Amino acid sequence: MLHIPTLLMVAVFVFCLMGLLTVHTWRRVREPTLGYLGVMLLLASLGTALIVVRGIGMDFVALILGNVVLLLSAAMNWTAMRVFVQGKPYLPGILAGPALWLLMCLIPQFYGSMSSRVSLYSLLAAGYGVLSALELWRHRQHLEVAYLPAMGLMVFHTTFYCVRAVIDPGMPIKNENALMGESVPFFSFMLFESMLYAIGIAYVTLAMVKERAELKFKAAAFSDVLTGIGNRRAFMLHGEQLLADSKQRGQTTALLLCDLDYFKRLNDSFGHPMGDQALIAFSQLTATLLRKHDLFARIGGEEFACLLQGTDEQGAIQVAERIRQGFASLDLLAPGFLSVSIGIVTTTPTCHDLSRLLSQADQALYRAKDQGRNRVQTAICAAL
Repeated sequence: MLHIPTLLMVAVFVFCLMGLLTVHTWRRVREPTLGYLGVMLLLASLGTALIVVRGIGMDFVALILGNVVLLLSAAMNWTAMRVFVQGKPYLPGILAGPALWLLMCLIPQFYGSMSSRVSLYSLLAAGYGVLSALELWRHRQHLEVAYLPAMGLMVFHTTFYCVRAVIDPGMPIKNENALMGESVPFFSFMLFESMLYAIGIAYVTLAMVKERAELKFKAAAFSDVLTGIGNRRAFMLHGEQLLADSKQRGQTTALLLCDLDYFKRLNDSFGHPMGDQALIAFSQLTATLLRKHDLFARIGGEEFACLLQGTDEQGAIQVAERIRQGFASLDLLAPGFLSVSIGIVTTTPTCHDLSRLLSQADQALYRAKDQGRNRVQTAICAAL
């Protein structure tokens, strides 16, 4: 049989250590989720420590204050998950469980019934567990991280407290000999489960935070800071993959190379901020005219590229004309200041190389410039 005082002491130190380490990590990375999780673990340590004073003349502190602290700890678990999915802490929800516990303890019949106290506390703790799991489940499509381990831990933790609310009559701790009662095995298992949950949820939450940070850094490395679309690195990487897939399927792919006309004149006449606005406006317009599976990126100063999978030359010309006409019709500047020249090249059975396509499209683009700008010019991709 597990020794309850030893388990209580171990639980206090495990919660405290995990809490301090999590708070330390939060101070270094400033991720709010870790801050709330650290507070949860430290509150769990304090609440568990208050249980120890039962049986030495301070039952009121353990039963009232100790359970309030433990319920606040459960609320912090929910808040940590809520903040992780980009929500905000909900103070009424955080205080609802502890407040209900305090109000019920004012009723003598409830305060004197151990089974009632155990049932209510377990149901409140399970309620916060349900809320925590729901935060991840409701936002699962946008998380882009491995959330299932955290969900599994929270579901098991919640189920445990639901079962406890039904079958555990409670454990009256009057002296050390009372710790050998028939309900002690369940109480010892509760302490053991709580320690495993604290370690597990701290680890998987840290893993989720780390994974999301890595995804953000990766996205930043492959996106253009000004326009928010892909950069040259992203275009070359994903473009090669798209072309390889098109070649395997026997599909024709079109490359559009777009260059804003007289961009230096625009900057000199209206300033670089207006030039930036023109680049942003072009990227936003073009993105609305392309399909979701098309690849679009800014590959140079005022140069953009589009890869249209499953599109032949005529289809590419239609898309290019919509882009050209749409950009020229924007009322961002005086008429004549906004225009774009576009070079088009399509793949052939012997030409699926991205570098070769870019070279051929670049030649078509310069021909469009030489012929007066604000036009679309095509080229044929010939294999080397």
